[in-house]
Amino acid sequence: MASPLFAGIDVGAAATKVALVDASGALVGKAAIPSGMDFAEASETARALALEDAGASAGDLVRTVSTGYGRKNVAFADGTKTEIACHARGAHFYFPEAITIIDIGGQDNKIIKLDAAGNRLDFRMNRKCAAGTGAFLEEIARRIGVRIEEMEGLARLSTERVEIGSFCTVFSATEILALVRRGAKVPDIVKGAFRSVVKRVTEMDPFEGKVVATGGVVAYNSTVVELLSDAVGKPVRTPPAPQLSGAIGAALYARNEPASS
Repeated sequence: MASPLFAGIDVGAAATKVALVDASGALVGKAAIPSGMDFAEASETARALALEDAGASAGDLVRTVSTGYGRKNVAFADGTKTEIACHARGAHFYFPEAITIIDIGGQDNKIIKLDAAGNRLDFRMNRKCAAGTGAFLEEIARRIGVRIEEMEGLARLSTERVEIGSFCTVFSATEILALVRRGAKVPDIVKGAFRSVVKRVTEMDPFEGKVVATGGVVAYNSTVVELLSDAVGKPVRTPPAPQLSGAIGAALYARNEPASS
C-alpha cells in the first residue's frame, strides 16, 4: 500500500479493536476480536487482521498508539492515550461540532461532552457496575437462552412493553426469570433489556447539543439507538464504525502527533 498508515489499538476488557488510517484520516483497515485473557496476544492478532484487511504489512505502519483498559499491554505501541481522549477524538472526527458522546461498551459506559473545537468539557464514566453495558445484555441473553447476536432481531419482533425495573445485573436476571414464569414473550423481554440499558445511560448526565452514540452495543443493535433518540428527545447519530471509535481516535493521534504515556 503506497500511503503510510497509522494504527490505533483499543484494548478493552471485552474486545480488542484495531483501526488503521491513512494520511487523510480515512479508515482503511480494521479488526475487532475478543480480548480474552492475554491482552498482548489479542493486540498482536487484531493488528495482523487489520493489516490483512488493509492489504498492508507491519512495515507500512508509521506510528501506533494504544488505548483502553489494556493499553499498557501493547508492546509494539509507540505510545498510549486515555480512552476518554481517544473516544472524543474518534467521534469528533466524524462530527466536528459541539457533541455529547454516549459510549456503551462491554464493561462500562461513558458520557463525554465536547465543544465545537473538540475540547473536552466534561465526562462521566460508570465503572462500578455492569448494568447498562454489553455485559448486562450478555447475561440477559444467557438467562433467556438466546445468542447475543440474536437480540436485535428479537427486539424488532416485540409487540408489548415489558419493564425491567432493576439496574443490577444479578437482580435483573432474577426479575427476568419471574417475567418468563408469568408468560412474557422473549422479544418483549429483549426490548425491555434494551430499554433498561438506555435508562441507565441517560440517567448518568443531561444531554446537550448533538448526541452521538458509539460502542459495540450500538454498533450491533440499532434498536438501542432508536430508544436513545426517544429518551433524549432528539435524533442520536452514530459514526461509520461505532465500535471502533476509540481505536480510530488512537489512530488519529498516531497520525497527528508523537504519542506520550
